[in-house]
Amino acid sequence: MTRRQSLSWLPILVTALFAALLLSLWAGSLSLSLTELFATLCGHPTSPTHAAIVLKIRLPRALLAALVGAALGASGGAFQAVLRNPLADPYILGVSGGAALGAVAALTLGCSSPLLLPAAAFVGACGALFLVYWVAQAHRGSPHTLILSGVMVGSLASALLLFLLWMSPADPVRTAVFWLAGNLNMVDPDWLPWAALWIGCAFVGLWRQSRALDLFTQGEEVAADLGLNVGASRLLLFATAGALTAAAVAMAGLVGFVGLTVPHVVRMIWGPSHRHLLPASALLGAAFLMAADALSRTLLAPAEIPVGVVTALLGAPFFLYLLRKREGGQ
Repeated sequence: MTRRQSLSWLPILVTALFAALLLSLWAGSLSLSLTELFATLCGHPTSPTHAAIVLKIRLPRALLAALVGAALGASGGAFQAVLRNPLADPYILGVSGGAALGAVAALTLGCSSPLLLPAAAFVGACGALFLVYWVAQAHRGSPHTLILSGVMVGSLASALLLFLLWMSPADPVRTAVFWLAGNLNMVDPDWLPWAALWIGCAFVGLWRQSRALDLFTQGEEVAADLGLNVGASRLLLFATAGALTAAAVAMAGLVGFVGLTVPHVVRMIWGPSHRHLLPASALLGAAFLMAADALSRTLLAPAEIPVGVVTALLGAPFFLYLLRKREGGQ
């Protein structure tokens, strides 16, 4: 594949991202015409109400959806490469469950700081990764054992979450339940710079390891023969991908199927090179989650569906179709 061909995804995904952003700003219980929307974005709103809704409510929420979708898309691509399994994602490995446990523990203790909540989620994600890695080391860290360990650690995290919610007072429980369903409506605009900084740094760290991800897809023995320190690289990749997952969970709760489906679609269309797959997955994940959030606000307006429900309804059938098509072609 030539360099020109490898970058053919860029204008397509940037266009999709821009279209999803406009959809997210336009959609909602209060209907706006496209003329009113563009007038507001250009600094000439037709009414103060429209300006407040678009710029102070919908725009921060759209930006948050983009950050979370980008984090989940990139981290899913990394986990799939390290484990050489297109079904791998942060949820299957227990990373999301551990991050959710850490964040809910912080919420029930009354902590909702834009710095401490992602930190608590990151501690939970690291704890889950450490436990998965420790169990799998008994079998030399084989991908199959890592996935099985992740499923069990995720189940353990879910049980601890239920216990924590059962023991907590009513108000924190209500907040945590809404948040666990995958929710973007509790966003504080002050969180966005911190979320962007956290996710941006983790993504750059992950992208710089693109060559290691390419080598992992060829098998650990081949990667070692080509000079890769497999153990150290795997640990570093898990840490950076776990940081992305932790940030996404802390900001929006449990939003499924983005990290599972998006990298798979990108890989089918634009190829397996992670130098391009990671940013392409981030852009497509951002566009997908913004579009899903727009649907969550319009399908039953003025009521709102948790965005995690919408991504599951969209992602699960689509992934089953892709899986069936892939198996049928073999």
